[in-house]
Amino acid sequence: MTGVLYFIIIILANTVGAISGMGGGVLIKPVFDAIGAHSVPAITFYSTVAVLTMSVVSTLRQRKNLVIDYPVAGLISLGAIIGGMLGNVVFESLLNWLVVEKSVQLIQIVLTIVTIGISYLVSEGKWSLHLKGWYWYSLIGLSLGFLASLLGIGGGPINVAMLLLCFGMPIKSATVYSIITILFSQLAKILTIASTTGFGRYDLKLLYYVIPAAVIGGFLGALLSGRLKDQSVRRVYQVILFLVLCINGYNGIQILLG
Repeated sequence: MTGVLYFIIIILANTVGAISGMGGGVLIKPVFDAIGAHSVPAITFYSTVAVLTMSVVSTLRQRKNLVIDYPVAGLISLGAIIGGMLGNVVFESLLNWLVVEKSVQLIQIVLTIVTIGISYLVSEGKWSLHLKGWYWYSLIGLSLGFLASLLGIGGGPINVAMLLLCFGMPIKSATVYSIITILFSQLAKILTIASTTGFGRYDLKLLYYVIPAAVIGGFLGALLSGRLKDQSVRRVYQVILFLVLCINGYNGIQILLG
């Protein structure tokens, strides 16, 4: 039953995640937290696999919709790989240091809410720094990869906002580069898990639900994104930000009351 529920959630989350450039993790992680069927590390792992799969499908599909500047995408992605590895190391360190998983979950929720608030303010596109240079692309990619891995949400909300703010990209271009960044940061996280803790503590049978759902969501999201106008994509992004803010707020209150 849990697998079927996860399947439905991932399809819906990855569809809007691919459209908005956030990645499905921004919805998957807090909804799975609210269901409470698995531990914090397991939920983060399933979310990571779903988002990684979605980002691969979406990136391949989006190549038909927009022209991608591959040197820029490469620099951002390289930074995201390093940041993704660092983020997972910090996540595991927090689990070992705090011992109580709920404390780590609360930290993730607070940081997510803060990044969502910043993202919403930036999403109107009124501010832009128009930064240039390979080092800026790499540094921003590293920062985004770190947050994506640490929070277990794919990093989408802050990805799109930072790309809009730092580089002045159109919203649809920012969503594509965001998905590419998510792809490499989540790949780095999976490789880090494989080389450190391994996958033995996770129920890998659930991946039979997670991966197909992620593929379907990524395909649908990329398909719809190619047909929507910039303003429509911006509105989807802002609506999802508000929804995620509400879910994380609810989860945070439940932890504090518990």
